[in-house]
Amino acid sequence: MLKKILMIVCLFLIVALFAAFKIYDIVFNDNIKLTEPTGFYIKTGSTYADLITQLKDIDALNSWIGFETLANKMNLANNVHPGYYVIENNLSNIALIRKLRGAHQKPVKVIFNKHRTIEDLAGIISQQIEADSLEFVSLLNDSAYLQQHNIDSATVLAHFIPNTYEVYWNTSAEKFIKKMLKAANDFWTDKRLAKAASLKLNKVEIITLASIVEEETNKMDEQPRVAGVYLNRLKKGWHLQADPTVKFAVNDFTLKRILNKHLETDSPYNTYKVIGLPPGPICLPSTKTIDAVLNAEKHNYMYFCAKEDFSGYHNFSQTLAEHNANARKYHKALNKRKIF
Repeated sequence: MLKKILMIVCLFLIVALFAAFKIYDIVFNDNIKLTEPTGFYIKTGSTYADLITQLKDIDALNSWIGFETLANKMNLANNVHPGYYVIENNLSNIALIRKLRGAHQKPVKVIFNKHRTIEDLAGIISQQIEADSLEFVSLLNDSAYLQQHNIDSATVLAHFIPNTYEVYWNTSAEKFIKKMLKAANDFWTDKRLAKAASLKLNKVEIITLASIVEEETNKMDEQPRVAGVYLNRLKKGWHLQADPTVKFAVNDFTLKRILNKHLETDSPYNTYKVIGLPPGPICLPSTKTIDAVLNAEKHNYMYFCAKEDFSGYHNFSQTLAEHNANARKYHKALNKRKIF
């Protein structure tokens, strides 16, 4: 009798140990099939079924029964959160479920640079986060919304400082814009504001001028000199006569040669017809270009013209006669290359 009881006890212990081992295996052992960390997106409004589909699409798990059994016990179905998640290749079921239930998502990097319009900017941002480009365009064209943040419709781009930003993928358009406004405010340190004041320009005017310089030359060593020419013209009340503003006015950024018909375009952005800076930036200038304007070279140059060697650099001159001579050399080079 005792022997029988001992056998039953032993059998019970074996079953219990097996069950315990199985439970341990389901809960704590590595169940990830992936060989390297892999990211996936959970869209806003996704259901538990959507989540399972996403995991199966990337072939994430070795055993689905164990995962779904534990997920049911931990009520994952009612705790599906949108975002971008990265699954490391050594997670247990419980670690993965805790990551998803706790919305421990990984931030994404959002990068934007020299975009010329709100639509271009919205398009590039919406490719990197969940918010739709139409949400951005709608907000950035909403006069009431802009007024809340003291933004003029023509100066919207001046409040987006090109950089690399970390945000959660499911960040809304409005939250992203608020983050950019804060980043722009942080960019304008006391030192930068003091330099702007010394040039008798405000933040938006500095960025507007920087946008012109950005479009004029990509030679960083030349940007402070180009900025100096435009500042000299502003001081004297001259037309800036900046070709990039004409391209913006006619909405054709592919122009390789500005013709007289382009110069006649009626637009507040055509600096051949309007004195002073245009109403707002014609692109998003880089922080380096903004600083190039703030640290503009002091000189007596009033003119500059692209070099005839097409190096991307410019010839600078103090007099109109010198400038015309430089312009003739450049136009001759354009004709030789059949750029009309």
